[in-house]
Amino acid sequence: MLVPAQYLNDGAVHELMVRFAAARIAAGHDPLTSWFPYLGLGSPQFLHYQGTPAILTGLAGLVVGPDAAFRWSLYLLWCFWPVAIYASARLLRLDRWAAAMAAVAAPLLHSVPGVGYEQHAYVWLGYGVWTQLWGSWALPFAWALTWRALADKRFLAPAAALVALTTAFHFETGYLAYLAIVVLPFLIRRELAARLARAAALLAASLLASAWVVVPLLRYARWAGINQALTATPLVNGYGARQTLGWLVTGRLLDYGHLPVVTLFAAIGLAVTALAWRRAGPGRALVALFCAALVLSFGHTTFGGLIAVVPGHADLFFRRFLMGAQLAAIYLAGLGAAAAVQRARLLAARLDGLSWAPGAVAVAAVAALLAPVWRYYDVYDAVNAARIHAQQAAQRAARPELTALATALRQHGPGRVFAGTPTNGGQYITVGHVPVYAYLASMDVDTVGFTLRTASLMTQPEYRFAASNLGDYALFGIRYVILPAVHPPPPGHPAKSLILRGSRFWVIEVPGNSYIRVADTVGSVTADRASLGARTARYLRSALPGAGWYLGVGYAGRPPAAPTLLPGARPTGAPGTVVAEHPDLADGRASAVVRLRRQAVVVLAVSYDPGWSATVDGHLAPVRMLAPALAGVAVPAGLHHVAFRYAGFGGYPPLLALAVADLLAVAVITRRRKAGTAHRSSQGASVVPGPDASRPGEPALSPPMPHGGAAGDRASAIS
Repeated sequence: MLVPAQYLNDGAVHELMVRFAAARIAAGHDPLTSWFPYLGLGSPQFLHYQGTPAILTGLAGLVVGPDAAFRWSLYLLWCFWPVAIYASARLLRLDRWAAAMAAVAAPLLHSVPGVGYEQHAYVWLGYGVWTQLWGSWALPFAWALTWRALADKRFLAPAAALVALTTAFHFETGYLAYLAIVVLPFLIRRELAARLARAAALLAASLLASAWVVVPLLRYARWAGINQALTATPLVNGYGARQTLGWLVTGRLLDYGHLPVVTLFAAIGLAVTALAWRRAGPGRALVALFCAALVLSFGHTTFGGLIAVVPGHADLFFRRFLMGAQLAAIYLAGLGAAAAVQRARLLAARLDGLSWAPGAVAVAAVAALLAPVWRYYDVYDAVNAARIHAQQAAQRAARPELTALATALRQHGPGRVFAGTPTNGGQYITVGHVPVYAYLASMDVDTVGFTLRTASLMTQPEYRFAASNLGDYALFGIRYVILPAVHPPPPGHPAKSLILRGSRFWVIEVPGNSYIRVADTVGSVTADRASLGARTARYLRSALPGAGWYLGVGYAGRPPAAPTLLPGARPTGAPGTVVAEHPDLADGRASAVVRLRRQAVVVLAVSYDPGWSATVDGHLAPVRMLAPALAGVAVPAGLHHVAFRYAGFGGYPPLLALAVADLLAVAVITRRRKAGTAHRSSQGASVVPGPDASRPGEPALSPPMPHGGAAGDRASAIS
C-alpha cells in the first residue's frame, strides 16, 4: 500500500481528491465549496460525495505531500483495523477474550462481492473504496456508544458525535449508524419508554450534528445525477434475499476463497447469544444489527417499490449494506470463539493430570483452521505486490513519454483530453495495468472517459459519449485525443493536428475545440435527474452537436430557455467567434471575449449546477441548462466579455457551528450529577450480560463483571 504506483481502481479518484483538497487549502479556499473540474465535466464533488476524509488527509498532505498522505492513511487505517474492533468491542462491553477474538477475525473476511470490510475492498488489486475504510473506523464506536447511550444518558453526546462523524466519512455507512438508533431501543422491554426517549434525543442530536453534511445534500439533491447505467443491476438494487442468504449459508459472505472460519465462529456466537437471550447483553444488539443490515442489503431486488421508505433510496447502492452484516458477524465470531475457549477451560479444570490437553487441542485446532486462510492471503498479497512492482516498472519505462505528454498539453493550451473509455478503446491505451484515462488522474488532467465516478449531471451523457461522432468532441470540450500508436488517426483529423508521436501512443489536437463555444439553440427537451441521460441520448446521436446547435433543457419543473433560432430559421455561418478565452476551472472561473453576428448562446462545457453564475459585460445574466447538461448564457450581437463563476454552498460555517453547539449542549445537559446517583442509574439499566433477570427478556439489576476486581471497577467507571 505504501509503494507509489498509480491506482487502477477508485483509489485514483480518492488520491486526486486529496491532492485537490491540499491545493485548495494551501490557496486559502474551502474544498467543500470548490468546483472539482477533473471528472464528469466537473461537479461540486466535495458536496455530493463524502469529502471529509480527503480534506483531513489533504491537511496532512500539506506537511508530507498529498500522495504520501493518501498512501499512509490507507495503510494505517487497514493495518490497525483490528485495534478499532477490539476497542469498540470493549466499549460495547464484550469481555477481553471476545474482543480479542473479534480483532483476530476482522482482517480475515472475504466475500463474493468483495466491497465490504475486507482486504480486497482496499488494496491496489481490489476496489479502492478508501472512504468506506474511514467509515469502518467510526461505525463500530457509533454502534457501541448508541447501545450504551440507551442505558445511560451520559453517552448521548459522544454517541451523536460518532454517528455524525460516521456520516461525514461515508454516507452509506452513516445509514448503518442511524439504523442502530432505530433498531436497538426495542430489544429490552424494561424501561422501554425511557429507552425510546433516549433514542429520540440521540436521533435529534445526531441529525443536528450531521446537518452540515445532510442539509447541502438535500438542498442540491435534484442537481446530482443518478447512475442510470447501473440502476437495473444488483450493484444498486442489491443481490436479493435468495442470493445473499445463499452466500451466507455456504460461507461465501464472510470466507469466500478459504475455509469458513469466521462463518463457523459467527454461527457459534449466534447460538450462544440465542441461548443467553434472556440476559439482554450486547450479543442481543449484535444479532439485531446483523439481521437488520442483512435485510436492508436485499434492496429493491427483494422489496421492490417498498424500498422507497428508505430516505435517499435513489442514490444508494444497497449491496454496500452487507458491510453492516459483516461488522456484526465479526463481533459474533469473537463471542463464538470466546465461548469455545471458555468451554475448553472448563473441560481442563475437570481433567486431573490432563489439564494441558484441552488447551493443546484448542491451539492445534485454531492453527489447523487458520493455516489455509493465512496461505490464501499470502498468495493474494504476493500477487498484489507483484502487480504493484510491475506497474512501477511500467511507469518508469513510460516516464519520458508521459513527461512529453504533459509538456505538450501545457504548451498547446487548455482543453479536455480523451483517451478512450472502459468500453470504448480505453483498455488498449495503458501504462502497465492502468488505462491512460485513469493514469491522467495522477497528472491532474481534465479528462473525458473515466466514467461514472461523480454525481455530475453530465455523468450519464459522458457514459454515452461516441468516439465515432466528431460532434461530440466539441460538445464535451475535448481538444486532445490520445490514440494507441498502432492505430492511425481517425477520419477527420488532419496530419497537422498530430502534436506528439511516441512509441506507446499518439496525441492529436482537435483544432478549434475548447471549453467555451458560441452556438445556437434550436429547441428544447424536458428531463429530471432520473431521466436526463435517456432524454438527451437522441440529441447526442444526432448531427446537432456537430453543427453547433443545442437544445434547452427544461429540468426538474423549470422551463427551458427560449431558443435563439426560431423554427424554420436557417442562418448561414456560425453565430460568432471566441476572440480570447481564459479558463481556470480548478478555481471555478472561466471568461472569454466573444464577437457575435447575431444573438446566440455562449456555452461553457461544464456540468450544469445552480452554483454557476455569469456576467455579460459586467451585468448578471441567467445561466441556462443546455443539452445534454451544460451551462450556457444568452448573449446579444456584438463584442462582449462573458465571465462564468462558481460559488458553492455557503451555509457550511453556521451548520458546523450548529453541530458544535448541539454536541456541547447535549454534553452539558447529560453531564454526571452525582457519582452515586449516576452509578446507580447506570447499574439499574445496565446491558452487560449477567445472570437471568427476574422476568424474561429483562436485564439483571446488578450483573457481575466478567473478570471482577480492578477490571470490574474499570468497567463500572465508564458505565
